[in-house]
Amino acid sequence: MLDSNLSPLERTKQILSDLVSFDTTSHKSNLELIDFVVDYLDAFGVSATILTDQTGKKANLVAAIGPQDRPGIVLSGHTDVVPALEEGWRTRPFELVETAGRLVGRGSCDMKGFVACVLAMVPEFVEARINRPIWICLSHDEEVGCLGAPTIASWLAKRTVPPFLAIVGEPTEMRLVTGQKGKIAMRCHVHGTSGHSSFAPDHVNAVDYAARIVSLIAARAERFRCEGPFDPDFTVPHSTMLATMIQGGVATNITPEKCSFTFEIRSLPVHDARAELAELMTEVAGTLVPEMQEINPATGVVFEEIFSYPAMGDGTDSMGFLLFRDIMPDWSGKVSYGSEGGVFEQVGGIPSIIVGPGSIAQAHKPGEFIEIEQLDKCLGFLRQMTGRLKQSN
Repeated sequence: MLDSNLSPLERTKQILSDLVSFDTTSHKSNLELIDFVVDYLDAFGVSATILTDQTGKKANLVAAIGPQDRPGIVLSGHTDVVPALEEGWRTRPFELVETAGRLVGRGSCDMKGFVACVLAMVPEFVEARINRPIWICLSHDEEVGCLGAPTIASWLAKRTVPPFLAIVGEPTEMRLVTGQKGKIAMRCHVHGTSGHSSFAPDHVNAVDYAARIVSLIAARAERFRCEGPFDPDFTVPHSTMLATMIQGGVATNITPEKCSFTFEIRSLPVHDARAELAELMTEVAGTLVPEMQEINPATGVVFEEIFSYPAMGDGTDSMGFLLFRDIMPDWSGKVSYGSEGGVFEQVGGIPSIIVGPGSIAQAHKPGEFIEIEQLDKCLGFLRQMTGRLKQSN
């Protein structure tokens, strides 16, 4: 149990040390961390709801502080982290180390730092007797496709009075982010026929047809670049689409029977990515596949979705945002990387923003760290937010 005499910042550092000590790499269970948070909340009289996945090895946590008969805010963080390979680490990844004003450890920045700040503020949340609820939401498997967040968003949407704003605490250096692109990651399997390359016309070259599909993808990407739609608030102001990995062929003198490649589309909130994918697949099915099957009817192309998450629109005109507008950090624009903000918005109908401590430049790297000053800024923001929730009717 934490020392009750610790300052909020020292309490945050201690909680972060505890959180980092749990190896919650996405392919592992997060249940020990969830149990830790349940016990911590219980010490302050806060009960938690656990939403377990189908495997029973992963869980989300939702806990409400304050009256639930009026709209409140979500404080959202994910519990999983990316792998911490030993190469490049000068410290043990799952032992938090303080050095030169920084806290080093896997997940310290992305995004257990924000979670630690929220948990450290629980005593103040409870003591403040706020008039609107704070919903603490911790998810699993954000790093591998936002797999846990839809369950939370759906659960919140079914409350008698759902939240009216979600604050996703991804690292933004405590600057306000008001939009993100959505993403769909795909795999394409091209099934041809093999044979000696000297008889190439008699066979269906899977690599050739994969290359032609990649060319169709590149053509769409060029159309996005030239024709839009556009949003200048994004660093890359249009949607993007590109092939990312490819495998095929077994020898230099054998016509390749199989070729597979991955590709992605990152779309602006106003751009219908699924319609673009449907058009691509229709074009492939209507032009390339008939060519292949003229040579051998057993050939074909199969598209497979790997994962996806929705875009997040601008929630700054929502009632929830307007309540906090004057205490919001400086605006930094919109981002092309993903978060659970789009899930809360699209699945739960909850307007969302992104603001949290740390820099995204430190995420997913050996020696990941968060500056202690960033944690202090986050605590200050949460304290202002608490005051506003106490004053609000």
